[in-house]
Amino acid sequence: MRRAVAYVLMAVFFLLPYLRIGGRPSILLDLQRREFTLFGTVFLPTETLLFMLLLLSCLLALFAFTALFGRVWCGWACPQTVYLEFLYRPIEQWLEGGRIGSLAIDDARRPPGKRLLKYGIYALLSLVLSHTFLAYFVGVDQLAVWVRRSPLEHPTSFLIILGVTAAIFFDFTWFREQTCLVACPYGRLQSVLLDRRSRIVAYDPRRGEPRMSGMRHRPAGAGDCIECRLCVITCPTGIDIRDGLQMECIHCTQCIDACDSVMLKIGRPAGLIRYSSRDELAGLPTRLLRTRVVLYPAALALSFGALIFNLRTRADAEVTLLRGSGAPYTVAEDGRVNNLIRVKIANRAHTARAYRIALAGAGGAQLVAPQNPLPVPAGETRESSVFVIVPRDSLTGGARGVTFRIDDGRRFHGEFAYRLIGPETSAAPAGGPR
Repeated sequence: MRRAVAYVLMAVFFLLPYLRIGGRPSILLDLQRREFTLFGTVFLPTETLLFMLLLLSCLLALFAFTALFGRVWCGWACPQTVYLEFLYRPIEQWLEGGRIGSLAIDDARRPPGKRLLKYGIYALLSLVLSHTFLAYFVGVDQLAVWVRRSPLEHPTSFLIILGVTAAIFFDFTWFREQTCLVACPYGRLQSVLLDRRSRIVAYDPRRGEPRMSGMRHRPAGAGDCIECRLCVITCPTGIDIRDGLQMECIHCTQCIDACDSVMLKIGRPAGLIRYSSRDELAGLPTRLLRTRVVLYPAALALSFGALIFNLRTRADAEVTLLRGSGAPYTVAEDGRVNNLIRVKIANRAHTARAYRIALAGAGGAQLVAPQNPLPVPAGETRESSVFVIVPRDSLTGGARGVTFRIDDGRRFHGEFAYRLIGPETSAAPAGGPR
């Protein structure tokens, strides 16, 4: 089952950058433009609330699954486990013959040809993984352009690819489980995320103890554990599951498979090591509903519901009004005050839109827009400069408020307040910038 899940996750990882939803990439984390596209929805850098709700929902989902099923993420879905156990290690098993063969090569008992071939295949796989990883940040179209061109034309991205490839190669070739034991903080959170009724990979001491090696001359009170130590040998992190729940256990269930195979060979029922809970192993009553199992999903429902509500009710465009660069205002020869304003519009719709810019309740104010309406392609941002000209005597205390009305002729329409500035009544005569 884990192998099937792993291969599905690999296929999803490789295919997602190529899938498009509503004309947009399914996932594109464009750091340069500070825009994240997730399953057809564009998140702009100003949408702090949406980012917070998204991250909070992911965190609460992890908490809820951990409380219910233990470290199911580590054992079944973490990329470290998926690629190491179902891509890199099978190649090592095929070329070197597993743990015994690898140790023999380490001791220089065999020529290093197979070891060099393994490193070559690992390097190629790491290169493919790093390119796929980069596609999530630049898009497959830009990545294809970079692949066809000389690295000298895009040295920064080429160095990034080399760095990511080297990191992946080092991780899956040498560092391996140390990533889980040293670098990942998730295992250290078990003490607060798990309770005595959470599902864990556990050894049943009531059935297995007392342990006794071999099958011959076993006394009547001997436990089912025959001290074969296959559960320790197959454990990626090298722990003994018989010592109880440990931070290093990633719930990969390889000890379960190893123990079950031995139990079947000696005519004992499987399940000496199995998915269980500490209360169940102690013979205490177990129940699904408990405080954290209720609170975590409830908090997740609120967070995810707020995220969906904000996504469904947010406007199709985001408008930002910025003061023009240079002089904040100018005074014309006829005494009128001119403010330069930059109008920045981000189109979140799935189709191109043209946004008409106007003043609401102008009150003597005049709008001059060189490009009106302003066309903005789907999912992109465009900026245009407009001028607002007002009589000098309409400025009170050197300032005046106006309201911009912007609409696309379809679903989006909004009004945006802006503060014009100008000279005080006692300012210098008209004719020059202030």
